[in-house]
Amino acid sequence: MAHFIEVEKNVELFVEDIGEGHPVVFIHGWPVNHEMFEYQMNELPQNGYRFIGIDLRGFGKSDKPAFGYDYDTLAHDVKVIVEYLQLESFFLAGFSMGGPISIRYATKYANDQFSKLILIGAAAPSFTQRGNYSYGMKKEEVDVLIEAIKEDRPAALTDFGSNFYHSNTSEALNGWFLNLGLRASAHGTIGCAKSLRDEDLREELEHISVPTLILHGKKDQICDYEFSQALEEGIHNSTLVPFEESGHGLIYDEKAKFNQELLSLLK
Repeated sequence: MAHFIEVEKNVELFVEDIGEGHPVVFIHGWPVNHEMFEYQMNELPQNGYRFIGIDLRGFGKSDKPAFGYDYDTLAHDVKVIVEYLQLESFFLAGFSMGGPISIRYATKYANDQFSKLILIGAAAPSFTQRGNYSYGMKKEEVDVLIEAIKEDRPAALTDFGSNFYHSNTSEALNGWFLNLGLRASAHGTIGCAKSLRDEDLREELEHISVPTLILHGKKDQICDYEFSQALEEGIHNSTLVPFEESGHGLIYDEKAKFNQELLSLLK
């Protein structure tokens, strides 16, 4: 079932809702959409779970307003969707930029129906380097990426995506993945890049009250593996599972292991 859910006046988000059973809500990374989870969408409904994939504002089939690409607004959008669908005992899984958005949801909107947080190659607690935090890109490097997007978005995203997977992926898969990014709005892509550059969630981690599973590729060249070590240290009830042969795209690099970890957690 597909939903178009109004999260604020004149802004509707697309939500893919497949299967029945325990709900798992997926938040995609920058700059793609919920279809990046195709290889989980195939598996979860076959194993008795409900796959719910949200296209964030500005991305995929969702509306693409001029503003609202900060983590507060994006997390509030998730809250509206969760309430609209009346989800009970749901898991929230955030990949890359979806990670900090999910963390912001967990610290601002968690209720008794929120069972577990899953962080997948998360761009958190901070995507960029800052005081006492030497991991990730420099803010100036994100500025260069933003300027490249303004100049030639297809080329910029092709270059960015070249570091996504560790495994040898086919040209067809790479083309498919690039197309997911090009279906986003340019202004949404830039707006979220600014949030990745500027937002810092380190002081929020201690306020996460749900059990948290952290999954991260050891060979990640986009979000340093050290990000997840910092997350494990900062989140009280958390478990870090390393993926030895994965880059950023662990959902594909080691998809059998990833899906097994996911199903084991759900069971």
